[in-house]
Amino acid sequence: MPPADNKRRFSLPREIRLILSFGSLIFVVEYLVLPQFALARPHLHLLSSLNPVIVALAVVLEMAAIYSYVELTRTVLYPYAPGRFNILRVNLAGLAISHVVPGGTAPAGALSYRIFNELGVPRETNAFGLAVQGSGSAVVLNIIFWIMLVISIPLRGFNPAYGFAALAGVFLLAAFFGTILLITRGQRHADSWLRGAARHLPAVDPDRISALLAKVALRITVLINNRRTLWSAFTWAGLNWLFDAACLWVFIWAFGHVISPIDLLVAYGLANILAAIPLTPAGLGVIEGVLITTLVGFGVPHSQAILAVISYRLVNFWIPIPIGGVSYASLQWRRTPPITPGPESVTG
Repeated sequence: MPPADNKRRFSLPREIRLILSFGSLIFVVEYLVLPQFALARPHLHLLSSLNPVIVALAVVLEMAAIYSYVELTRTVLYPYAPGRFNILRVNLAGLAISHVVPGGTAPAGALSYRIFNELGVPRETNAFGLAVQGSGSAVVLNIIFWIMLVISIPLRGFNPAYGFAALAGVFLLAAFFGTILLITRGQRHADSWLRGAARHLPAVDPDRISALLAKVALRITVLINNRRTLWSAFTWAGLNWLFDAACLWVFIWAFGHVISPIDLLVAYGLANILAAIPLTPAGLGVIEGVLITTLVGFGVPHSQAILAVISYRLVNFWIPIPIGGVSYASLQWRRTPPITPGPESVTG
């Protein structure tokens, strides 16, 4: 019988993964981000002329997007969701990780799962809620993009990149709703298949997998039957995307150009759907390149498009990193057990 080590899935050493991650990041910054900054250099002085009131409005819209995501988390973790402040800190900590690690949604999700468990959220509710939060939010983004695309194509024409993003959305929706259908309507077949697969994996108990599947199926059924909760989740997911897109719109307006909301949402949806490919942290370089190119195609002057996207990404991408770090440190500090005095410190 082969040793258990031979059954383990092959994975690259940690050092190699770090080298590849930093290599891809340097490549994107060097060939996608820095050239855009070079083109915008003659116009960077315009940043100092931004109206502080407009900048404050953009920041408020980004804060509204983050708050919407907090409410989305509360909805999918109901009725075991911790307080809003705890959810906010967990979300900000996960956001910071996803912004510094390529494919950071996986470690961010693992971090959120661990902390929510420590905050008392049951494991099955936690796993199901976070999965629905991520995939459901992506589904909502694709729906927004498709609606805007249907309106925009007769007015602006078709771009091959639109087709690629729409096709990716088709596969996402098929996987999302297909999984829900399989678990709720074909639970017996899914249970049989998972048990068979679990028997071939080391240290995996088929009974525990079956029990987890039953609990997840129950959570899905409860969510589907509770229309109010379901629509609340989709509403908060939609507001999260729309407030974030509105932040970008305000920065474009701040530099002297007013773009149609339809054109903006097409560019925004296209950039974020393509950024889902885990090449760089949170689509760094991909979002900037796609947004600038698409906005220019929609009539935004090149210099204004670059400055608006740079300003937007400062608020959307860079500022949440240190804030998320502070949030994670506060969560760690709250979970640190108090130090009890030793016998030597007790006076008789």
